[in-house]
Amino acid sequence: MDRIRRYPELASGHRADLDAVLDAAAVGTLATVVDGMPWVVPMLYARDGDRIVLHGSTGAGALRHVAAGAPSAFSVTMLDGIVVADTLFDSTANYRSAVVRGCLTGFSGDEAVSALDLLSDSLIPGRSAEVRTNLKKELAATLAMALPIEPGCWTVKVRDAPPPAPSTDSGGWAGVVPLRTVAGEPVPAPWVAGGTPPPESVRQLVLM
Repeated sequence: MDRIRRYPELASGHRADLDAVLDAAAVGTLATVVDGMPWVVPMLYARDGDRIVLHGSTGAGALRHVAAGAPSAFSVTMLDGIVVADTLFDSTANYRSAVVRGCLTGFSGDEAVSALDLLSDSLIPGRSAEVRTNLKKELAATLAMALPIEPGCWTVKVRDAPPPAPSTDSGGWAGVVPLRTVAGEPVPAPWVAGGTPPPESVRQLVLM
């Protein structure tokens, strides 16, 4: 892992901790430099062993830039709670974050099909088995890429603690307000016939 100098006590050098953070989220931010200017975009992703799988439009020049091997960084952050201390200075947040740096490579052929199925099933488990396969024109319009997770090219930080004890008793309240994301009741598209039930993958997603 990269060396963390700011709050190093929150950092972990265990690869399992990195995998846990990457597997818990669905959206990350990909950053690089294009023509001397910073470029950053949020993207859905999936971890596949020792790599992060991403996809986007082949019409996006910056994505073609990173798929061709330009150095990039991918970051993930989840806000787990608001930490309320007796002072504004000590108030903070509980969170999990990870950054992976490296060079992406593009998928093609059957590997691209498998990568896109992996992305879909990471977001909605089992969905790829319920729908038709990708058409050739859809594959031609989609850029599937992988960012390798290599030693020395990642960092992970986790804060999961109450606020620090005050130096003097103010008599006020302090603690943590937990935050979480939950799946709501599925809302059918306007063109779906009334009474059509959601597919099994969607029903299971709501139960997760």
